[in-house]
Amino acid sequence: MLPFDPAHPLVGVWSDLVGQQQAVRVLRRAVIGAEVAEAARVRSASGDAAAVDGAAPGHAMTHAWLVTGPPGSGRSNAARAFAAALQCRFGGCGECNDCRTALSGAHPDVTLVRTEMLSIGVDEVRDLVRKASMSPTMGRHQVIVVEDADRITDRGADALLKSLEEPPARTVWVLCAPTPDDVIVTIRSRTRQVALRTPPNSDVVRLLVERDHIDRAMAEYAAKAAQGHIGRARALARDEKVRNARHAVLLVPSRLTSVGACLTVADDLVKAADAEADRITGRLDEADRARLSEALGFGTKGARPRHAAAALRDLEDQQKARAKRVRRDALDRSLTELTTWYRDVLAVQTGAVDPSGLHSASGVVEGALDEPPTHTVGLINAEMRADVARAAVATTPEQTLHSIDAILECRQALETNVNPLLAMEALLLQLGTATQS
Repeated sequence: MLPFDPAHPLVGVWSDLVGQQQAVRVLRRAVIGAEVAEAARVRSASGDAAAVDGAAPGHAMTHAWLVTGPPGSGRSNAARAFAAALQCRFGGCGECNDCRTALSGAHPDVTLVRTEMLSIGVDEVRDLVRKASMSPTMGRHQVIVVEDADRITDRGADALLKSLEEPPARTVWVLCAPTPDDVIVTIRSRTRQVALRTPPNSDVVRLLVERDHIDRAMAEYAAKAAQGHIGRARALARDEKVRNARHAVLLVPSRLTSVGACLTVADDLVKAADAEADRITGRLDEADRARLSEALGFGTKGARPRHAAAALRDLEDQQKARAKRVRRDALDRSLTELTTWYRDVLAVQTGAVDPSGLHSASGVVEGALDEPPTHTVGLINAEMRADVARAAVATTPEQTLHSIDAILECRQALETNVNPLLAMEALLLQLGTATQS
């Protein structure tokens, strides 16, 4: 068993979960509890009357877990690490075949579900329930990881409920969602919750430097800009195109000089999201069509596939839903970046940040030689401090708060079936009005 030091829990499969020591302690104790319970079960099956003495505390392990946390906090990584540790005879060493295959999704007794669609429907959930009812073939547990549990439909939740209420003996469900409220209450109430937090920038910097060999200055910029989103920080640190795209979004407020300019910027943002969706889904769509054609027997001499037209229509519908989600995610990311700009402006307007240059990007102010440094909020977009300062003078805190509220409303609207271009045009017209008034 992997040594468990509560003071240093981030080892083995847990090593990438930066800033999540408390959550990892809970999960690692559950793994130890499952190990003890499994040993007791084996002894009981062999007729050992003392097996009950080795049973784990009832609170250590349970059959259903809900891992929550903000975007980029590592929900999926935590769930995968937990699944690997449950299968590993060393408790999550990170080096054995069970750990490697569980983390990659190749383990026969670990099912990883991550939808690229807008929702997880009842048919897909029923397939998972059937899988969950099976005994493990090679591993210690049958582990089902659902990375987007907040996308399970009401009918899907009804199908899942019975498996959670009457779980097979060696099945473990691990559901992931941004917040507990994102999961249907009947499901949420039958799980044990583990909450992740936004990792500190210092931990993200250390991860980028040590794991990805990123230059420290670049790692610090990426961590600050990503605001704890590890995947986003890694993309910013490694790809200049990603950094340029982010910079273009931060320039949006300065472009909102007229009604026509607002409409043009909205069109630019939507087209950029469309281009990203096409780039990401293009290869996936082609591969999906090739697999379906092969399954239907297209290309085989004399073959006349039945129901081929219906299957192709279903595939096209799924691909459209996937493209819609990718486009929505791209727009939401742009709006998140835009929010950081207005946050910086508001911080200057309210005196939480002095953009004069005395403050570093981390919010540390160097005092006199005989005085210790003091800490302030700090600018997220410190490289644009001069532009932020000008915007802070040109508008009022009330106007800035109104702009932030408008962005939030637009993000919420995009979660529905609203036309993306209309939503973005309405938003940028509001932002432009605030800037010009």
